[in-house]
Amino acid sequence: MKLIRLAFILFLFLSCGDKPTPKAKGYFRISFPEKKYHLVEERGLYTFQLPIYATLKDDDTAQYSWQNIYFPKQNGQLHLTYFPLKENLAEYVEDTHKFVYKHTIKADGINMKEYRAPERKVYGALYDIEGNTASSIQFYLTDSTHHFLRGSLYLNEKPNKDSLNVVIDFLREDVARLMQTLEWETN
Repeated sequence: MKLIRLAFILFLFLSCGDKPTPKAKGYFRISFPEKKYHLVEERGLYTFQLPIYATLKDDDTAQYSWQNIYFPKQNGQLHLTYFPLKENLAEYVEDTHKFVYKHTIKADGINMKEYRAPERKVYGALYDIEGNTASSIQFYLTDSTHHFLRGSLYLNEKPNKDSLNVVIDFLREDVARLMQTLEWETN
């Protein structure tokens, strides 16, 4: 019996070491605003629906019509680049592909979904770039004769797909809404 007690006490002392057991890594809970939108008209070029929790601002450092949609609570922005077409649609589509596929170094995969709304003369593609990349969502829209609009979503955080996916999924809905509601102004 003494031997069992001694073994038990020895077991207790040896099992309690200096090294604490590490806690599993966790992430903060993120709460999102309610999805509500309003219509914005941009310089007589196009209109689309913008979330009420986002702001659209001109990028004064850029060319023709570059703008940013800021999502302050999500710490991100959607860069919008507009170009008038002058028989150079293929050039802009190719540039978009180059920008998207620059992420292949870090991307786990790139999924492209074509977008067509012939009743509004809006055509394009949405790119979901999976993995720890700087930009997880990119798109372009065009009427194929006069207008070309390109967008890239960036979050002001170190890329980490595990913690940022919920934010990216939330903002993907807003990008999709922009694409679904975009209308070109008539020429």
